[in-house]
Amino acid sequence: MRKLRFGAAAGVLVIGLAAVAAGPAGAASGRTVLHGTRPAWTASASVQSAVPAGRSVDLTVYLRMRNLSAATTLLRQVSTPGSAGYGRYLTNAQFTTRFAPTAAQVSRLSSWLRSQGLRVTSVASNRTWVNASGTASAAERAFATHLVNYRYRGATRQAVSTPISVPASLAGSIASVGGLSEATLMRPSAIPSAPPSPGFHNAHPCSAFWGQKMATTLPKAFGQTQSYAPCGYDPAQLRGAYGLGAPRSGWDGAGATVAFVDAYDSPTELADANTYSSRHGVAPFAAGQYTDISPANLSAKQNGRLCGDWYGEQTLDLEAIHSMAPAANVVYSGGRSCFDNALLNALHKIVDTNRAQIISNSWGNLGEVTDASTIDAFDQLFVQAGLKGIGIYYSSGDNGDEVSTIGSRQADFPGDDPFVTAVGGTSLGVGKDDNRLFETGWGTGKSFLVNNSWSPYPGAPRSWVYGGGGGTSTVFPEPWYQKGVVPDSLSMYFGSDGLAQGGRVEPDVAMVGDPTTGMLVGQTQQFPNGVHYDEYRIGGTSLSSPLFAGLMAVADAQGGVRHGFANPALYSISGTQAYNDVVSPRHRMATIRVDYVNGVNANDGTFPTLRLFNFTQTLQTTPGFDDVTGNGTPRAAAFFSLLNRAG
Repeated sequence: MRKLRFGAAAGVLVIGLAAVAAGPAGAASGRTVLHGTRPAWTASASVQSAVPAGRSVDLTVYLRMRNLSAATTLLRQVSTPGSAGYGRYLTNAQFTTRFAPTAAQVSRLSSWLRSQGLRVTSVASNRTWVNASGTASAAERAFATHLVNYRYRGATRQAVSTPISVPASLAGSIASVGGLSEATLMRPSAIPSAPPSPGFHNAHPCSAFWGQKMATTLPKAFGQTQSYAPCGYDPAQLRGAYGLGAPRSGWDGAGATVAFVDAYDSPTELADANTYSSRHGVAPFAAGQYTDISPANLSAKQNGRLCGDWYGEQTLDLEAIHSMAPAANVVYSGGRSCFDNALLNALHKIVDTNRAQIISNSWGNLGEVTDASTIDAFDQLFVQAGLKGIGIYYSSGDNGDEVSTIGSRQADFPGDDPFVTAVGGTSLGVGKDDNRLFETGWGTGKSFLVNNSWSPYPGAPRSWVYGGGGGTSTVFPEPWYQKGVVPDSLSMYFGSDGLAQGGRVEPDVAMVGDPTTGMLVGQTQQFPNGVHYDEYRIGGTSLSSPLFAGLMAVADAQGGVRHGFANPALYSISGTQAYNDVVSPRHRMATIRVDYVNGVNANDGTFPTLRLFNFTQTLQTTPGFDDVTGNGTPRAAAFFSLLNRAG
């Protein structure tokens, strides 16, 4: 193993006899530095060790699209209602001919990689990426950097010591290089766990529907006796709340294909979904209706200690999509880890082949601190998707304005990208007849029962727990479809510290996300008495995104068209009966949630907490568009009618 030490000059990392500046450095003669390729987090990390020279490295080089400016112009045309090109999407072949990198560019890149001792393992059918593998020393030589193990926030992560460089003749063809650094740790919007997921069971009392059971033996809050939280809404309740009703012809997603992307791959995923469906009045998946296109052996998890287990996330996504669109085809594409490169590759497998018309993603970065080259790679993939009529949906995040997690107000990436639809979260009350009783912004305050009173007092700043993400970007300018809809007070939120023309604001729409009013899901888990299937309530904008993706599958099927990148259409019907305008309640609202001390049974007792609604920090739930719920939540009949009429 090579030895690392710090040299006399501050910020210089000495590896063997070679000194490499810890910050950006000029490229050697004939080479070009690819700026934005050294993860920003390395600036506050400590060096732990050199990556062993013989360690195997798998990397992906993402090539730049040709004529990207023309591609984004065309995307605006095919996705904006009223445009002459609206809905005239490109086929795979048309995209490749007009915008994909050339065969000559791929050939030059592949030849150079081989000349550096790396093996080219695969090339995208549309030439948008090249996969290669080799030793760490070969990768270091090729990209003129060093691979280093850093210690960051209590964990070890690999990254390059300097921004990478490539021969100047290739630089213009390369958007990003993934796999050298564990650059952006994408987090699921539902809490991950170790496989098989440790058992969790919701305690009783809880309500079958909103207000069924009242906490008459517990202290009042805001002068009122509060209801016990729902046990978890089932498919009929969620479909009813948003106006879909019972599955029927034309309102079940038949003919549409929805994909979703997560890390890893649960071995009980399909069986769990079918068991859940059978128990809750939804038809199980028919033969061939669910397809898993993930790499083999995803049970051998890379970066498992950093990423955790995503089985619960995958379970939630599939069951939420199928509950809303039970006749739609569903495709799953899993990444080998939770880092940007793995998840980007999983997305490419769907977009490059146009495998689905809708893709839901319940994961993202904390804030916008993402490397420029990573943003470029994602952004051009989103453009490709939109040109082909693929709508990409992202959770807006579960940390509200992010002040409590990263210390400053930020929107979350990739939901802040202007070419995706960001789905925010709400707190939802569903009545006895599967009707929507109320809905407000998801932001949770929590109080404990202390000496027969609630402490901290409900609404005290320190009682905030979590909430739907949102806010104004300082990376992406305000897109054309938000102008005239998004208030200047939001797009210009950061004033002179933001973008001069205003920033992109997320989310665009919303669905239920509050875990206290969340969805009941079924999953095989590890309990004290063994591994078995059970059901529990869960939420997060991890729930909001697949629910909305499922509803959009019904919209596509009901209208007989692909809505593709839907934001321009979604904003064209803003302020209409298509949406429930989610606003702050007139008075403080809360509910009582009861949990087991040990998470699975009453052996160690239970404890109640008071959960406050619409406690949204600096984000605000207001009439019209807001940065908690966007344009609002859909009202299916009017939403489908006006969305299809917009085209």
